Amino acid sequence: MTERGRGGMALRFYGSGAAAVFAPLETLSRSELVERRLTDAIALGLLPDSEQLPGESDLAGIFGVSTTTVREALSSLRLRGLIHTRRGRGGGSFVRAQEEMSAAIVRDRLEELSLAQLRDLGDHYSAIAGTAARLAAERATPDDVQRLGGVCDSLENAEGLGSRRRADAQFHIEVAATAQSTRLYRAEVSLQAEVGTLLWLAFGDDESHRRTVQSCRDVVAAIERTDGDAARAAAEERVADSTARLIDLRLALED
Repeated sequence: MTERGRGGMALRFYGSGAAAVFAPLETLSRSELVERRLTDAIALGLLPDSEQLPGESDLAGIFGVSTTTVREALSSLRLRGLIHTRRGRGGGSFVRAQEEMSAAIVRDRLEELSLAQLRDLGDHYSAIAGTAARLAAERATPDDVQRLGGVCDSLENAEGLGSRRRADAQFHIEVAATAQSTRLYRAEVSLQAEVGTLLWLAFGDDESHRRTVQSCRDVVAAIERTDGDAARAAAEERVADSTARLIDLRLALED
């Protein structure tokens, strides 16, 4: 199956917001990586409770791995209580999402990263988001600006950790799409898959959510003014705030 075919299948199943989850694993096609992709998606709420996963052969095609690799990954997810399997007609693998379990998964993932790794991740995130915002300011149409404003509205109205995180990720992805750079778009989607799970922990506070919404609107306002420098600065500030929150959370885990 071609890359386009795999991506199209993922979009049909879950929409563009989940595209990062089912992006091909390239040469890193091990069962542990498939397991991590699906674990992150469950923790983020991209795969909600009771959602049926694609079949083993479909997942193998989406990830670019063997069905044996997929079967091993699903077995590990079952042992961890993240999915359950029904046999017979109408059967398959279904998500078992629990907020407490999701929080524990994310905390464990955060503990795996050093402060230096978090800062490096933030630097990469800032470079991609800032450049995408600058190009979006140069290339956006009025329809693009209206669409970005709508994503900000969705973020503002989102309730709960999963909904807020998905809306924030969607905003970053839409800005990258507006930049009209395929490579930047792919980099942003990949980053959201990596960073998104960690940021899940930082979206429960109403004040931080308010700041996130305002920073989103600052980026859109700069894009609407075609002010590339301001758009880039606003996007980088968004990332700096997110990175600072992650570092604070990481330090808190050491106490």
